[in-house]
Amino acid sequence: MTKLSTDNEQRMSLRERKKAKTMEAIQSHAMRLFRERGYNSTTIEQIADAAEVSPSTFFRYFPTKEDVVIKDSYDPMLIAAFEAQPSDLSAIQAVRSAMIASLTKFSKLEFATLRERNQLIMAVPELRAATMNNLTDTMQLFAEMLANRVGRSKDDLAVQTFAGALIGISMSVMMYYAENPESDFIQTLDESFAFLESGMQL
Repeated sequence: MTKLSTDNEQRMSLRERKKAKTMEAIQSHAMRLFRERGYNSTTIEQIADAAEVSPSTFFRYFPTKEDVVIKDSYDPMLIAAFEAQPSDLSAIQAVRSAMIASLTKFSKLEFATLRERNQLIMAVPELRAATMNNLTDTMQLFAEMLANRVGRSKDDLAVQTFAGALIGISMSVMMYYAENPESDFIQTLDESFAFLESGMQL
């Protein structure tokens, strides 16, 4: 690798870190304002002012106010963890292992923020609707990941059904975690995957 390409990579890395810090700052101030004033009473201008950015900068990171709650950076982390899973694992074992591996990297503060976001989503109709749209996109991401692993089309009915089941687990765990603050998110998710893997017999 030449020095020029190394310098370019370092500049790109610095740029990405700055973007991540700005995004984190906007979301952190937004959640604080939502706690203090309520979601509906908090404006984008107030969030931008608290984060010391312009409204136009806010919109570069979050197209809507709903996005500041539901948008996260988990997908790339999940994809990397999934692609790193051994080939001898079944599809469900690979997804389960990837999700648990990703979550074990979370700090206590990140779990607290996750719970707070989930509680807010459950309480605000606009956020629930936006979350459903986001989960639809995530389902297609799951379908593509799974299709690549098993050598089938992402539009295959079985692949789509499997991806839909994963979204169902995500929704149920998200709701349970929001309503049961004392619960362990990783354990709850793992138990839900175990239930799916066992055939979901009630």
